[in-house]
Amino acid sequence: MKLPMPRGPITDQLLFELRAAPHPFTIKSAHSADSAIGDEDLQLALFACYELHYQSFDGVDDEWEWYLSLLALREKLEERLAQKLAPVPLRPHVSAASVPQELKQLVATADSGPPLSGFLHKTASLEQFREFVMHRSIYHLKEADPHTWGIPRLYGPAKAALVEIQADEYGGGRAERMHSELFRTTMCALELDDSYGAYLDQVPAVTLAISNVMSMFGLHRRYRGALLGHLAAFEMTSSLPNFKYSEGLRRLGGGARARRFYDEHVQADAVHEQIAVHDMCGSFADAHPNLAGDILYGADCALTLDRMFAEHVMNCWTKGVTSLREEYPEAGPR
Repeated sequence: MKLPMPRGPITDQLLFELRAAPHPFTIKSAHSADSAIGDEDLQLALFACYELHYQSFDGVDDEWEWYLSLLALREKLEERLAQKLAPVPLRPHVSAASVPQELKQLVATADSGPPLSGFLHKTASLEQFREFVMHRSIYHLKEADPHTWGIPRLYGPAKAALVEIQADEYGGGRAERMHSELFRTTMCALELDDSYGAYLDQVPAVTLAISNVMSMFGLHRRYRGALLGHLAAFEMTSSLPNFKYSEGLRRLGGGARARRFYDEHVQADAVHEQIAVHDMCGSFADAHPNLAGDILYGADCALTLDRMFAEHVMNCWTKGVTSLREEYPEAGPR
């Protein structure tokens, strides 16, 4: 992936520094007047810091990954993001035994925002569906990777459950069945650029925030409970929307191969839901009752960000404008 274009003073300096060999640097302020979720500069800076732990960027020295100056900046950015997430309900006094039922209740009563999946199912144009896929490519081209950080931080039944889920995400060891590869097939069918991070410059802050929260939870041991709750909410709210995405793509002329990514999630995530709720989160809460509330916090974060994303996209489409950054209009066929 190429280094993106800066979106403000933080990324202007950070991306400049990353082009050189690792060296000490300071950025005076990691704050702006915008809310953290909608702060384009903050979210891109945090995404760039996290990406060094994944595939990184072309021409960036690998030693930047754990360089102290960069970690100091990342800590400031994470503090601001965590402060913004704080209004998401924290549940410090949760019975470990009640976690599975609490998760189900949380998902059942969550405000999912505008009916984005229904719109894509019945109404969206081909260009709107392509736009949706461009947003989702930021995560789906590295699908499962943020949650995999949790594996070495678990033990016993919770660890085995997470491995079971992740093994499916990675295609059971077959590269062509990895969910990230299935998503590439969908992108190619829609004549989009399927290279990793191709649309990073086009997507707005809220899209980056979805990935950033996963990475923050995955890269910090203290957030391991939140990471599991996030994954559980992800799996519990996946099957029906993916069915609608598949049917929407069928309506727009997408063949079986193009729809396979969504069809795979309809089946797999229905199974993953039960594993995630009971075997993973339930077992983790039993072993760490003091972290039971963190599981629900992580689920709340996933649901809240998904609602915010849906609100952004549907508000734009209702007004007849793109949900991508206007400075970077949608790319045409390759």
